[in-house]
Amino acid sequence: MAKDYYGILGVSREATDDEIKRAYRKLARQYHPDVNPDPEAHDKFKEINAAYEVLSDDQKRQIVDLGGDPLAPGGGMPGGAGGAGPFVGFQDIMDAFFGTAAGGGSRGPRPRTRPGADAILRLELDLVETAFGVEAPITVDTAVLCTQCSGAGTAPGTHLSTCEVCSGRGEVQSVQRTFLGQVVSSRPCQNCQGHGTVIPSPCPTCAGDGRIRTRRSLTVKIPAGVEDGMRIRLAQQGEVGPGGGTAGDLYVEIHERPHDVYSRKGDDLHCRVTLPMTAAALGTRMTIKTLDGEENIEVKPGTQPASTLRIRGKGVPHLRGQGRGELFVHLDVKTPTKLTADQERMLREFAKTRGEDVAELSKQGGFFSRMRDAFNGH
Repeated sequence: MAKDYYGILGVSREATDDEIKRAYRKLARQYHPDVNPDPEAHDKFKEINAAYEVLSDDQKRQIVDLGGDPLAPGGGMPGGAGGAGPFVGFQDIMDAFFGTAAGGGSRGPRPRTRPGADAILRLELDLVETAFGVEAPITVDTAVLCTQCSGAGTAPGTHLSTCEVCSGRGEVQSVQRTFLGQVVSSRPCQNCQGHGTVIPSPCPTCAGDGRIRTRRSLTVKIPAGVEDGMRIRLAQQGEVGPGGGTAGDLYVEIHERPHDVYSRKGDDLHCRVTLPMTAAALGTRMTIKTLDGEENIEVKPGTQPASTLRIRGKGVPHLRGQGRGELFVHLDVKTPTKLTADQERMLREFAKTRGEDVAELSKQGGFFSRMRDAFNGH
């Protein structure tokens, strides 16, 4: 028995197209699953869509008026004309209102040639190299232009062919009937992936991609004063894009190896030097090795533990601008742990000349041990 499509929409058999459209629109809003959580609403919604799909088509409506059911198996339609499937998708409603393809608009084929991605490479350098700059050789493993096909992706002597499915448009269209009327929506062609062309004979070297992966050697110029974590940009030395597209950029990330003497804070350098107690008391001259060579520094008499000497202009060159950072020498004064009898006697006599009660200090743990603890921060 044929379905009563007029009764489903609640209209008479003499209803006009506008009356059918208004009835459908009212019922679709009432029973759409996105607004009506009732489980039965889903089936009702499909039934409403089927009724509208039939009654909005002149040929299918004629079959209904003659007592047939155009959606029933074997129901058939005059002239063998086929119909679009039921309109049930909420996304199709959105496409009808806002879709770029609504009304038959075309986005066109998607280009095969696309820009490549950026690449990043880690480069380890010594302190001297980051301080004064260096031209460092690097090895890069990226996609490059296929020399066999020059990015076309086709085998020698062959060319791209127009896609037979979409006729070169890169998309296929489907027609749906909604309460808004007939809506034409477009989707990327699956046969050509939206390009509008196919590669009948792919390049044997790159398999149609227009690029291959290879390892190559470059030289990167590291400016003086770079710091750990900074990146050097090499324009268009990254990944070549599909179809031989413009290469992305290559970023070389600097990682500074720890130095066995100096630690770095910005453009300043720091080091620690152990100084005998006598040298700290009497003063001395000492030679230290800087990044530039040897440097003579003077330790004044009476220098205290944890003192710091500053040497101007012996740090790291400023990356942007003139001048350099500074070198800070932190002094660790070392006290003797073992004394000969003569050394102890001379120190006791020295203490007496300064009015120091060595005997009293000895009762409290020993003068030299107390002095050592004081120097070591205990």
